Order: sequence, then C-alpha cells, then structure tokens
Amino acid sequence: MTSGPVERAEAIVAGALERFPGRTALACSFGAPSAMVLLDLTLRLDRTVPVYYLDTELLFPETYDLIERTARRYAIEPLAVKPALTLDAQAAAYGDALWAREPDHCCALRKVAPMREFLRGYEAWFSGIRRADSAARGATEPFERDAGGLTKVSPLFDWRDEDVDRYVAERGVPVNMLHYEGYPSLGCVPCTRAVAPGEDPRAGRWRGRPKQECGIHGATLDAGGNI
Repeated sequence: MTSGPVERAEAIVAGALERFPGRTALACSFGAPSAMVLLDLTLRLDRTVPVYYLDTELLFPETYDLIERTARRYAIEPLAVKPALTLDAQAAAYGDALWAREPDHCCALRKVAPMREFLRGYEAWFSGIRRADSAARGATEPFERDAGGLTKVSPLFDWRDEDVDRYVAERGVPVNMLHYEGYPSLGCVPCTRAVAPGEDPRAGRWRGRPKQECGIHGATLDAGGNI
C-alpha cells in the first residue's frame, strides 16, 4: 500500500531519531505553517527532541507570540539561539541597518554563525523546508549533508501546500497569525513583506534583491538520500 505524506514524513523522522539518538535537534522558524507541522509531527513521535529558533532580535511580534503559544501547547521550552553581537554592537561594528546594505553579511552574523555554533553538539537537524517552497528548493532531498558536515533532515520535502493545510486543520496546529495576512514566509521584520495572490511564496523575503535564502540551507552536499 502506498503511504501518504504524513506516513512518509513520520518514517523519515523516526529513521533520523534512530540513527542519531539524542543528537538531533529541530529548527523551527515559527514562521511558515510547514515549520509548525514538522514540530507537531516530530513531538508526537519524541517529545524530547530539542526545538530551537534563531532569535535575530528582529523577529515579528507575532512570531514571538507563536513561540509562547507553542511552549504552552506542547509543554516545551524552545531554545533561543542568538547572535554574538547585539543589534547595537553590530551597528557599532558594521554601521546601522546592515541588513539594508549587506543582507548576506547580516544573515551570516545573526543566523548562520549562531546556528553553526549551537549545532556543534549535534549530528543532525530537522528542517521544515519543502520543494514547493520555491524554485531554489526544488531539488530538496529528505537527507542531505549541510555545509557544516551535519545531516539535514527535511521530512516534508515532498509535501504540497494542500498537505500542509490539511495537517494544520486536522490537528489544530498553531500557526503564525501573519500567515493569514499575506505572509506565507516569515523572517526578520526589515527584510519581510507580504506577498500578493499568485506571487512566489518567498517573494516577500528581501524584496527587490536576488537574495532568496538566509544561508542556513545553502551549500548542501548530497548525503545519498537514505539513512
């Protein structure tokens, strides 16, 4: 019998947890609904998996609200992974509003470097990215080797938007309230805008620039597709 998207995702999560017991963390943006679906699905299988988020100190109030609601709903304490520099220290070192002038540099300081440091104690991490997110993610595989040599696990790699919506509705999964206001993808306040109907879901990220990713999903090497 052919398995559905939920069964396939559960098998991927279970396989990763079996191979890397106690050494796998779950990255959650608390932005896109798919991130919340992955959190719900994973915690149903193992409530001890650490859940972390990249607290750039520039997240939307609605994002911080969802983090609090999630903590209460699942009785967990999401781990805030913060950059080494405060916003004031970054401005002193690199000038005001670095994100507007050099967004890649800002992402490297406030997202990529802190995440790499946090993941030093792990061998694998769960990601909620999907092929349907954007053309840039169209080749996403369930298991990949990231630039830091860790295994990046994307259990929802082949989920369609309707699969995500169905899971959210059936399981009552909490989502970011901005999702209902034209924000299918959420990052930092200065670099995220709402999108118009029919636009690419990530068109609101770094609008007006060729940049499509913050860098944490970049430079992956194929890990064979199996675990």
